[in-house]
Amino acid sequence: MSAARSLPVPDGLAGERVDAGLSRLLGVSRTRAADLVAAGAVLLDGQPVAKSDRLTAGAWLEVDVTALDAHAAPVEPEAVPGMRIVHEDDDLVVVDKPVGVAAHPSPGWTGPTVVGALAAAGFRISTSGAAERQGVVHRLDVGTSGLMVVAKSERAYTVLKRAFKERTVDKIYHAVVQGHPDPTRGTVDAPIGRHPGADYRFAVIADGKPSVTHYEVLEMFPAASLLEIHLETGRTHQIRVHMSALRHPCVGDLAYGADPTLAARAGLQRQWLHAMRLAFDHPSTGERLELSSAYPADLDSALTILRAGA
Repeated sequence: MSAARSLPVPDGLAGERVDAGLSRLLGVSRTRAADLVAAGAVLLDGQPVAKSDRLTAGAWLEVDVTALDAHAAPVEPEAVPGMRIVHEDDDLVVVDKPVGVAAHPSPGWTGPTVVGALAAAGFRISTSGAAERQGVVHRLDVGTSGLMVVAKSERAYTVLKRAFKERTVDKIYHAVVQGHPDPTRGTVDAPIGRHPGADYRFAVIADGKPSVTHYEVLEMFPAASLLEIHLETGRTHQIRVHMSALRHPCVGDLAYGADPTLAARAGLQRQWLHAMRLAFDHPSTGERLELSSAYPADLDSALTILRAGA
């Protein structure tokens, strides 16, 4: 892990205090962030800062963790508990993202992020893309767990972004939805856009972006079904919106019409949705890279309960 870290201030952290912003960006406690500032280890556009100074979007942030004195608490390399590195090489890193972690910083989000965790762990990330999304070639919702790839090199960023746009990446999810879809295998081809009545939600609307979801029922339970889902496109909340449009929302997905009673019986605090397999051509070697992720504990437990007839 490198001791020196340099990165631009994302738009989502503009106006934040240095200690608060550094805490969010690097995934360390605010106290540890303040210790770094006090030790003179933080520069903003080459100038020392105080912990109460405010961050400016796009300014260059430099952090040297070796400047902490021997009595200060060290910066932990594992910034987000439960986040695993599934694959890493010179071009990219694939993480198994736990629930409750955003892909990157954004206005209003105060929790951990994949980008921040990787930066805190000393990973070099591509500087391509918007400041707060650098290296991010696709995203998962905060409430969705599973595999997510981040580009480390500029070439990898360009090649992977093109691969996602041209739909040559296999994105395979498992979802548990309410009821029993009929037919048991099908395709939802319906445009998605912002919900006309709620900015935080999306919906099938006539002038939305083209969105295509393929599904197949793997197993049926008394009140729900386990589905394997292949995404052609990658719209925000796509699976959740399309399953809700079929009147089979993901179990636990209260924002899209799921039954709160069933969610409570299954012990779910979020939608049952997991990005379990990812396959794409490596940006440098061209070889097909295939990765997989097991169900996390909360989804596995809910599945057991639903199988038993919850």
